[in-house]
Amino acid sequence: MTDEEIERIALGFCARTLPREEWTHMAHFATALWLMLRRSDLVAERDMPGMIAAYNESVGGVNSDTSGYHETITQASLGAARAVLAGQPEGVTPEEAFAALIASPMAHKDWLFAYWSRGRLMSAEARRAWAEPDLKPLPWT
Repeated sequence: MTDEEIERIALGFCARTLPREEWTHMAHFATALWLMLRRSDLVAERDMPGMIAAYNESVGGVNSDTSGYHETITQASLGAARAVLAGQPEGVTPEEAFAALIASPMAHKDWLFAYWSRGRLMSAEARRAWAEPDLKPLPWT
């Protein structure tokens, strides 16, 4: 994904104009990396939860105990993005950071199940609040 594509997705997400079908696993990561690199006024871990919930509602989604915003997935994914960025040289572009991330195990949409059992991760509790991994610790903790 190019810097221009990443910026288009991130700006569309922020403006709540990104088409719902474009809000994919990779778009989440691209947006997180772009926000971390280009929006120093935001703290992704603090600000993205509300932004994601608002985006979901703007495209007709519902944030509930079974769909929409998921705190544990969001915070784990943001931790993964930060870990990728920590291994990059100063001045890395979103495109370069995204390439590093997709070369990592986090590129697979089911990567979280190496750390959480399906039941724990998909629970209403993990959706509403951070739930520690129950299979093994995250590699960056």
